[in-house]
Amino acid sequence: MAKTTHKFTKIIGIAIISTAFLTGCGQTSSKGSTDSQKVVAKYDGGQITEENLYHELKGSPTSRTILANLLIYKAFQHAYGTKVSHAAVEKEYQTYVKKYGDSFDDFLAQNNFTKTTFRRNLRLNLLSAVALKSLKKVSTSDLQTAWKTYRPTITVQHIQTTSEATAKKIVTELDAGKDFADLAAEYSVDTATKDQGGKLKLASTDTAYDSTFKDAAFKLKKGTYTKTPVKVTEGYEIIKLLSDPGKGSFKQHQAELKSDIYANWQRNSGVMSAVVKRVLKDEQVKIEDKDLKSALAAYQDTAS
Repeated sequence: MAKTTHKFTKIIGIAIISTAFLTGCGQTSSKGSTDSQKVVAKYDGGQITEENLYHELKGSPTSRTILANLLIYKAFQHAYGTKVSHAAVEKEYQTYVKKYGDSFDDFLAQNNFTKTTFRRNLRLNLLSAVALKSLKKVSTSDLQTAWKTYRPTITVQHIQTTSEATAKKIVTELDAGKDFADLAAEYSVDTATKDQGGKLKLASTDTAYDSTFKDAAFKLKKGTYTKTPVKVTEGYEIIKLLSDPGKGSFKQHQAELKSDIYANWQRNSGVMSAVVKRVLKDEQVKIEDKDLKSALAAYQDTAS
C-alpha cells in the first residue's frame, strides 16, 4: 500500500520527549532539602548533584526543546484538557498498535518515542485539533473554495508490489481475465488489505497515501484498472476503481467539506503556529529563566 510506513505526523510540529528530570529539579522534598541536591553520580573526590547536571544541561539546545515541549503541552492541556478524554487518546493509540502490529516497537524507536511519550504526542495532537476548531472558524468562502476541488471518498482495490516487473506481470494476468482479488492475495505485499481483495476506502485528503496513488485512482472509471504500474514510495501499485458515488451537491457535503478544511489546516504549519501562539498568549506563558528565554523564539511575538 502507498502508505508511509514508519512516519508519525505531529500536528504542531514538536515531539514530546522526557521532561521528568527538568521538571523535578529544584522541588522541595518532604524532609526540607531540595531535590536539586540529590546526588546523580559520584567519583573519587566529589559528586554530581541534580543541580550541577541541570546547569550543564541548560547550556544545550536540547534543554530549550524540552522546555518548549513542556510549556506547549501544559498550556494546551490547561486550556483544552477537559475536551480530550483518556479514552480518546487510547483509541488513537490502539489504531497505531493495530496498524503496525509486530512492527509497533520499531515504529516507536524510529520516531524516538516511548509508549508514554507517544501517548502524550497523540494527546497533544488531539488537543491541538480542539484548539484549532475553537480559535479558527470555517467561513462560507472557505467551503465554496474547497468545493471547487472536492472529490468524494471512493472504493478501490489495489495490489502493491516491490518490483515493477511483478506489477507488469499482474497487469498481463488481469488483461487475461484473472480475478483482481485472487491476484491481490497472491502478489500484494500489503498485509493489511491483501486478504480482503486489496479493498480500501480512499479520500482525496487522505495523507496516508502517495499523491501519485490518489491521482491515478481518481482518474479511473468504475470497473477499470491502471494499465501501467503506478510508482509510489514503497514500490508499485495496480489500482482498480470499484465505486465512485459522484460529487453530488454542495449542500450535501458541507459537513464533510468542513472536516476536510480542518484536516488541511492541521497539516498547515503556518495555521498551527498561529494556534500555538494564541494558546501561549491566552495562557500567559512566560519564561523567567533568562538562559532559557529563547525556548519559545518561534512564538516570541506573543509569548516571552
